[in-house]
Amino acid sequence: MPKRKDINCVLLIGSGPIVIGQACEFDYSGSQALRSLREDGIETVLINSNPATIMTDPTMADHVYLLPLTTKSIIEILGKHPNIDAVLPTMGGQTALNLCIEAADKGIWEDFNVELIGVDIDAINITEDREQFRNLMEKIGVGMAPQATATSFLKGKEIAQNFGFPLVIRASYTLGGAGASIVYEPEDFDGLLSRGLEVSPIHEVMIDKALMGWKEYELELLRDQNDNVVIICTIENMDPMGIHTGDSITVAPAMTLSDVTFQKMRNMAIKMMRSIGDFAGGCNVQFAVSPDEKEEIIAIEINPRVSRSSALASKATGYPIAKVAAKLAIGYTLDELDNQITKSTSALFEPTIDYVIVKIPRWNFDKFEGSDRTLGLQMKAVGEVMGIGRSFQEALHKATQSLEIKRNGLGADGKGYKDYDKIISKLKHASWDRVFAIYDAIQLGISLRKIHEITKIDMWFLKQYEELHHLEMEISKHSVETLTKDLLLEAKQKGFADRQIAHMIKCYESEVYEKRNRLGVKRVYKLVDTCAAEFKAVTPYYYSTFESEVEDKDGNRYVANDSEVTDRKKIVVLGSGPNRIGQGIEFDYCCVHGVLAAAECGYETIMINCNPETVSTDFDTADKLYFEPVFWEHIYDIIQHEKPEGVIVQLGGQTALKLAEKLSKYGIKILGTSFESLDLAEDRGSFSTLLQENNIPYPRFGVAETTDEALELADELNFPLLVRPSYVLGGQGMKIVINKEELEEHVVDLLRKIPNNKLLLDHYLDGAIEAEADAICDGEDVYIIGIMEHIEPCGIHSGDSNATLPPFNLGEFVMQQIKDHTKKIAKALNTVGLINIQFAIKDDTVYIIEANPRASRTVPFIAKAYKEPYVNYATKVMLGDKKVKDFDFNPQLEGYAIKQPVFSFDKFPNVNKNLGPEMKSTGESILFIDSLKDDQFYDLYSKRKMYLSK
Repeated sequence: MPKRKDINCVLLIGSGPIVIGQACEFDYSGSQALRSLREDGIETVLINSNPATIMTDPTMADHVYLLPLTTKSIIEILGKHPNIDAVLPTMGGQTALNLCIEAADKGIWEDFNVELIGVDIDAINITEDREQFRNLMEKIGVGMAPQATATSFLKGKEIAQNFGFPLVIRASYTLGGAGASIVYEPEDFDGLLSRGLEVSPIHEVMIDKALMGWKEYELELLRDQNDNVVIICTIENMDPMGIHTGDSITVAPAMTLSDVTFQKMRNMAIKMMRSIGDFAGGCNVQFAVSPDEKEEIIAIEINPRVSRSSALASKATGYPIAKVAAKLAIGYTLDELDNQITKSTSALFEPTIDYVIVKIPRWNFDKFEGSDRTLGLQMKAVGEVMGIGRSFQEALHKATQSLEIKRNGLGADGKGYKDYDKIISKLKHASWDRVFAIYDAIQLGISLRKIHEITKIDMWFLKQYEELHHLEMEISKHSVETLTKDLLLEAKQKGFADRQIAHMIKCYESEVYEKRNRLGVKRVYKLVDTCAAEFKAVTPYYYSTFESEVEDKDGNRYVANDSEVTDRKKIVVLGSGPNRIGQGIEFDYCCVHGVLAAAECGYETIMINCNPETVSTDFDTADKLYFEPVFWEHIYDIIQHEKPEGVIVQLGGQTALKLAEKLSKYGIKILGTSFESLDLAEDRGSFSTLLQENNIPYPRFGVAETTDEALELADELNFPLLVRPSYVLGGQGMKIVINKEELEEHVVDLLRKIPNNKLLLDHYLDGAIEAEADAICDGEDVYIIGIMEHIEPCGIHSGDSNATLPPFNLGEFVMQQIKDHTKKIAKALNTVGLINIQFAIKDDTVYIIEANPRASRTVPFIAKAYKEPYVNYATKVMLGDKKVKDFDFNPQLEGYAIKQPVFSFDKFPNVNKNLGPEMKSTGESILFIDSLKDDQFYDLYSKRKMYLSK
């Protein structure tokens, strides 16, 4: 059936600020859905409170409302747009579904005659209410673990008594496993039960008999209104049951399922989707499988919406689930839609992939001092990476190289654990580095049987690890001269980086690189094409691998490469890698806008990134997407292959910036601000000299490399002192200290965590006001795009502060100093593109805290508040296509916009929640107020000093 004629205007509910458990995968899904609806001429209205995302860009929907996600906002929008026919809530995660249910309960959709599409209320209720869900599964003959519902403390105690331990407690209607826990001992039960009942919005928990050690799988499904169902992807968790899927290492396609069990699971998933309601859209189903010959299948849950895994499945297969789900919601059937990758086959097909995907989560425990780092049923990861390879081993290595945690892959970098007890503890208590600890255990000689007994990870995966270890041992017997081509090719095919091979044979990375080039062991690029190359793909979406040479009928030897280089002038944009605290979706926003602006200037655009959750890794954002680690070796090979005019590094946060020195050293052109200028801003000594020469005040400071030097400096600078390491993002390792004991303790800790780093000690301006400015500079002219004043005092990280645009409390004299300093610094640093400068204001003097000649966290916020595409302008300046004076700047904002940080402390109940110089927020929302008399502003201002910690 073609598109419904009665749907002409759709309201889409976004997912709000990023929190642990609900990140930018919904920005990606929502953006795809909006584009999909607009292709069909449907008017789109979006509500979302997150300013950092592409989704809330004015170009994404016909009407964008940056409003709090409340029923009050929904009523306001429906009042302004009486022509809204339908609401699509399945693209905004749990937040959107919960808001949709609340609006339904209040009769809002009925009052405004708005239809729910993509799912129905009954389906949401059945899947969220675990009692109803259980009854339905029993009715359709799908097995589940013994479980019961408790709506009171007493009932919970009774269930526990009947089931015995271990047990799983899951709170109803929550996100990212909030309130869920595994209970091994009776004495822990009472507290965890109370917590689950509190966290659930309906004060209900489901208590299950724990299936510890069972294998876990996820299936992504789509269904149309003719009841055609396709399974897009089957994902296997390497980690067994007991660890939230968002914290698990996952693999696609499933590796250890027998075909018989897979078919059974497929049929069960389809049966489950059909049973929960009569709707067209996407669905995610999770199963547990017993780890014995029986392979008994038990259903865990079903989510009738686009999920975290849908983004992963879309990137893994090249099948744009959200885009197709939006089309199905407005009446299309799967056989009427195109396969977006081949353009010659229909969407009614199940992708087959001839490569392997490995997703590894990215955690940020160092931001949450005192947090429990053990992984369990409640999600704790802040982001994720995806590696694509021809084998599990290659994909696993590429994923570990993408994490940006100073590791070069599995092992072979001198950073593994060597202590037996520590390794056993790491295996017993799953934590963020278990992926590495397994390799360390094998290296230490711990048997696979013992590792399997402790972790319950399937033997197949452990044997893959063991093979890598054996290969490392074999290579280690060689030197760079004696290493054979076959051995080198095998190492590269299994994902080992040049750096790792250099470590094994004790030589330089460059020597390994030269040797493999000489031997013809070169990277080739393959298409992600949804159909294992059975049909021609038209979408330029690539991953790299290594292949043996083949011979054609004329005796020519070659290695097949799918990535054809055009003769167009091209630029590379380096992405920001996995999301983490301090570097989130706002940099992906900047990268996407950079790509679009470069395309407008006539360049072929090439994106390199490894984050499966984002819009930048959508297959049709750039002209070419290389889904590769933002890791030197991979980037250098792509650049050698494509030969671009230059590389943009200032949009991808610290990830891209860190590669600037190497690019510069290898003679690759950096577009925009040069490496020398970027480095000058990071080097505190040189930067202070530059400030001195320009008569710009800055807090007294010193640089120390040892504890003794730091203690000597303290006498000169006086306490309180702000201590921080160089070249870090999100205030990592920053602390305010007030005496010598604290100073010594912190310096020793920092030098242990980040050896050989220079430490900066600043005299902390107690009680100062903090402000920041963002500007675009072309080397001659400077245009300040926004000045923001922080509501919290100086000393709380800018990412954790509530900040107002424009400032609310700075006099003309101070504002003039900010403007003058910004223009002087931007020019003195020879900035070409964006720059962000942070200020401390005390006694009407404006001091410089730091300057970053790159895109900052606040640029998307300012762009949304002023309704101006600043990243587009800045990119054109970087490319030399335009000068600042060529733009007709016209910012529009009535009243004030406030950037409000959002925290995910509920995932870490025992953590100190006080704020300080190290950033802890996971996301942000935007709040518009007409005047400073607004109650919400008054409320924020009155609490401004509550959280300052040392």
